[in-house]
Amino acid sequence: MKLLVATSNAGKLVEIREILAGIALELLSLREVRLPAPDETGATFHDNAAQKSTICARQSGLWTLADDSGLCVDALCGAPGVHSARYAPTDQERRARLLQALRGIPEEKRTAYFFCAVALSPPEGERILRAEGQVDGSIALEERGTNGFGYDPLFLPA
Repeated sequence: MKLLVATSNAGKLVEIREILAGIALELLSLREVRLPAPDETGATFHDNAAQKSTICARQSGLWTLADDSGLCVDALCGAPGVHSARYAPTDQERRARLLQALRGIPEEKRTAYFFCAVALSPPEGERILRAEGQVDGSIALEERGTNGFGYDPLFLPA
């Protein structure tokens, strides 16, 4: 069975392929089916995931899995939140902006969480599955490690 993963984020696609590796699915990316990534205009992670899964399912004629995820920092009133990918132009600039925003905030007040909302839609485009997950943690004072992408070098799971 073919499953479209509605993302243009290469790092996210690698993670999803690893998670679903044991399942007999042919995973396709937006690039492989020549579709653009829909704009994320929702107010919540769930809104964005549902919007992407339904639009891409209708356009591709394939079952479509979409997610929207981001980093929510308590000291920044939940920012960058749904704007995590658009907080700055590159991963490195996003991390630098986050560290600058948290400058002077003590370690014990740098609590944060990664939130992920997932939606699955059939080719007709109606969302049939919705799931979410959250990992609590905090933001380091400086980047650590070399694995991961996005905010991973700053996030310390609880």
